[in-house]
Amino acid sequence: MTIQSRSEGHSDITAENLQSHLGPDFTLPQYEGKSIVNIPDSICRWFDIPGFGIGPLQDAYISPISAPLKRVVLVIVDAVSYQHFQRWTQERKPTFWKPLLRAGNLSPITSICPSTTCAAMSSIWTGQPACRHGVSGYEMWMKEYNMAVNMIVHGPTTFHKGGGTLRQTGFDPETFLPLPTLGTHLKAHDIAAHAFQHYSILNSGLSQTFLHDVTLHGINTPADMWISVRELLESQPGKQMLITAYWGAVDGYFHRFGTEDERPAVEFESFTNHLQTQCLEKLSPAAKKDTLFILTADHGQISTPANPDFHLKNYPDLTDMLHIMPTGENRLAYLHVRPGDLQNTKDCIEEHWPDQFHCYPSEDLSKAGLFGPGPYHPRWPSRVGDLTLIAKNDAYLWWSRDENDMLGRHGGLSNQEMTVPFLTLPL
Repeated sequence: MTIQSRSEGHSDITAENLQSHLGPDFTLPQYEGKSIVNIPDSICRWFDIPGFGIGPLQDAYISPISAPLKRVVLVIVDAVSYQHFQRWTQERKPTFWKPLLRAGNLSPITSICPSTTCAAMSSIWTGQPACRHGVSGYEMWMKEYNMAVNMIVHGPTTFHKGGGTLRQTGFDPETFLPLPTLGTHLKAHDIAAHAFQHYSILNSGLSQTFLHDVTLHGINTPADMWISVRELLESQPGKQMLITAYWGAVDGYFHRFGTEDERPAVEFESFTNHLQTQCLEKLSPAAKKDTLFILTADHGQISTPANPDFHLKNYPDLTDMLHIMPTGENRLAYLHVRPGDLQNTKDCIEEHWPDQFHCYPSEDLSKAGLFGPGPYHPRWPSRVGDLTLIAKNDAYLWWSRDENDMLGRHGGLSNQEMTVPFLTLPL
């Protein structure tokens, strides 16, 4: 285990040496032009309007594409890493992908930290890193509401179906993010924004935080999605618009069966098949004109075989030193430590899980820029706690009272979790 410490509560971690501390098996977010957080301002550049976020992708990603564009179709396939995308496009439907990859531009870019949907999608729609929009992970301690919250459904982490939501506290998802959002920014420049999502997450708590001034379209299957996207493009040729299409089934299969199971690969193949047969092959020249197709992911994922050694319920000596149960992600956990127990907590982690986690003061990781450059959200320090555990290899920390049935996870900094494809294809 890696614990670098000058004195209790302070490490020697800096922006300059964070990568060397973590080692080559980890990928840091590249917020300055090589991350998903740079996609919104890149879209603005292609539409020839001012940006509003942290900045666009580097010129190598921008310049090959002629601007201004009329339409951008942004496809987000949840959890598909760059490694999986490369393998699957070579192994499954290569006759379809090879000409597309030759005609387009495929590059790896990074997710953000934490590499999880609620934070990453907030970045894609605000153009800002997590430390600015304030979403620190799937489970987040919200001091202002005195509870740990599931940031997808906006309910207490311990509630099951039928439980209450944050709305009962006065929480308003539409005003939660303290930043401009892409839909509203585009609307101000007379560009329409559309979002295609599965009906099961349409108008979810998370979606309501960033899909302002966006026309929502519920879909059921990949065929439904791609027919609907095609019909929208054909119905308004020449009209400036952003179309986003989000598909989460691969992520679900990864979580349940692991990242090397055949189910997510077959799901991606099905998704690709309908993209080809129900959209790209049937689009008219008028619908294709001045249209850019982009495919990316919010994060990747890594296999995490079931291991009771990582179940926190087996270590009451550690939980006794915490104010609350951990928050964040199983592979990037935030610990809220009782006063005077910081070093004891570090020692306890090292004793129970030697060489399974990097452990650093959360404040130092924030200052090192892991969660993005400042300014920080005013509640950021309380949301990331005192210590952050960064999982190595296939380690994770499981603190839920529910049965652990996940064989794949994300949220951490492994190369598999952090590196995603960025494919641009002018149609």
